Amino acid sequence: MIVPEQNLRLLAGDLLAHHGVPPEAAALQASVLVEAELRGLPSHGLQRLPRLLARLGTGLAHPAAMGRQEWRRPGLLTVDGERGLGPVVMMAALDALLARVAETGIAMAAIRNANHIGMLAYYAEQAVDRGLAGIVMCTSEALVHPFGGTRAMLGTNPIAIGIPTGTDPFVLDLATSQVSMGRIHSHALLGEPLEDGWAVAADGHPTTDAEAAKSGALAPFGGAKGYGLGLAVELLVALLAGSDLAPEVRGTLDDTHVANKGDILLLIDPRGGAADRCGLSEYLHALRTSRPADPERPVAIPGDGMRARRAAALRDGVDVPDALMDQLNRVRAVVA
Repeated sequence: MIVPEQNLRLLAGDLLAHHGVPPEAAALQASVLVEAELRGLPSHGLQRLPRLLARLGTGLAHPAAMGRQEWRRPGLLTVDGERGLGPVVMMAALDALLARVAETGIAMAAIRNANHIGMLAYYAEQAVDRGLAGIVMCTSEALVHPFGGTRAMLGTNPIAIGIPTGTDPFVLDLATSQVSMGRIHSHALLGEPLEDGWAVAADGHPTTDAEAAKSGALAPFGGAKGYGLGLAVELLVALLAGSDLAPEVRGTLDDTHVANKGDILLLIDPRGGAADRCGLSEYLHALRTSRPADPERPVAIPGDGMRARRAAALRDGVDVPDALMDQLNRVRAVVA
């Protein structure tokens, strides 16, 4: 079903407001979900809204909490999210960092006890829009098996990096697993098979069945390299945020547990350095115009694809699965 982007924002915002979320916070949470849809990342989009509404209904998500902030070092902010909506707590932390990074050149927030923050690229872009470099990391439930293993022991542990370049920014957003568990759920919702190598079933054998993969484990991307990077994120976030490690984490894929993963936001102010002299935009242009392996597929930079998909979706509308729109419309009919 093709739906105009603004209609999706209004629908999500209205449902959140009905569950007690203040208008500004509802608009922010809705924006993060819809922006994922615009960029072709439905795993972090509106399919998460029914679960979030259920969490609000049971008190697992607090509709108005912005997080309790405490500066532990000149450049280190710790945040108890107080069960707040992930984007609301994260953006409140970003706002707090902005004034500090102007003094210190670098500042970081370590967040625990907040709900799922959604697509990490959203926050990397928020940093870039303010002329800053941003690094975002978070952990999740144990969903990924270690390299050489079959049991889920690590989170998907995504990382996003945003770098201002003077033109279109560099925005990298990736999970350290082959795919996110949200993408597995998206395939299950649509009844689509998985690609080979994405996941194993509960018995440890490879599977292309999305439903079987939900109770199994995702593979780390790039074998040992992705496993090592994912483990580094796991340890670093737990160390800095004081959050639980993956085997004990709950709350991003259910509506029955408190969310106890961790989030890290690092802002870096490049001004005063060599940023104006190092030719980032020229270098990225050289990459984009370099000789491609396939003449039909020019070389791209991380972030290019998301921007192109977003522009197309804003022009043509967002393709939302009929089953999901039916579910959201039924919820709206109940609360109307």
